Amino acid sequence: QVQLVESGGGLVQAGESLRLSCVASGGIALAAMGWYRQAPGRQRELVALIPSVGDKVYSESVKGRFTASKGNAKNTLYLQMNSLNAEDTAVYYCNGRALITGRQYWGQGTQVTVSS
Repeated sequence: QVQLVESGGGLVQAGESLRLSCVASGGIALAAMGWYRQAPGRQRELVALIPSVGDKVYSESVKGRFTASKGNAKNTLYLQMNSLNAEDTAVYYCNGRALITGRQYWGQGTQVTVSS
């Protein structure tokens, strides 16, 4: 069974940094992996995507502040978030797309709260 588990969320002050981690288990090869977030009353939105080929993709609102990367273990994903502001407050979800089937998998989410 494929599982994605996020960690690293928390409460920080505006201007501070956080690093989120995601570990995928279950023995499945993942192609694209990415981070999404959902704030209260809003739709889930893409934050950063690392495709299987090509350049990383970032939402305009986080460009220059957030950096997504993969760990040495292929199914590990990170999100370094700098210069956080109140608008970054949301539940952050890790997403992975299976290489063979294209099926998408989601983590349970980790809360990031930025106080201003």
